[in-house]
Amino acid sequence: MTQTPAAPETLYDELRLVHSMLRRDLRTCRDLAEAAVAGAPADEIRAELDRLANRGPLFQLKVTCLRYCHVVHAHHGIEDAMLLPAVRRAAPHLGEAVDRLEADHRTVSDLLDEVESAADRLDARADAAVRSRLSKALATLSDHLLEHLDFEEESIGPVLQTWSQWPRS
Repeated sequence: MTQTPAAPETLYDELRLVHSMLRRDLRTCRDLAEAAVAGAPADEIRAELDRLANRGPLFQLKVTCLRYCHVVHAHHGIEDAMLLPAVRRAAPHLGEAVDRLEADHRTVSDLLDEVESAADRLDARADAAVRSRLSKALATLSDHLLEHLDFEEESIGPVLQTWSQWPRS
């Protein structure tokens, strides 16, 4: 019998769970980008993207390179609209950290747009330049996003560990 993971107890636990899935799928996307640059057949890459799109225990993340970008855009949109303002109200001393997280979200959004643009051009006829553009875009996204996720967990994690639900305004 398979054991279902325990529900997150705090908002920090939930954040870490979502971030772990984003990290896992980002690793898969980077591996696929490297395979594309190495000349892997497009049908093999698409098959792996289909497998990626159909896994994920919490939200059944429907992830391909394009879907992954949409998921991260949505995640950051929710953080910008709800989480970060709540952190700013509850922990004013974290104002600079929240400012950095909001700025990071804008940078990550631009990087996601570049990945989406490059992924749109990837098909069986894609030449080495198209494949290289996607690989570079994913590598840049990965580097920045992994740093962002770590900073977010370290900077606001202690506050989120004390919340079992959203604080009231």
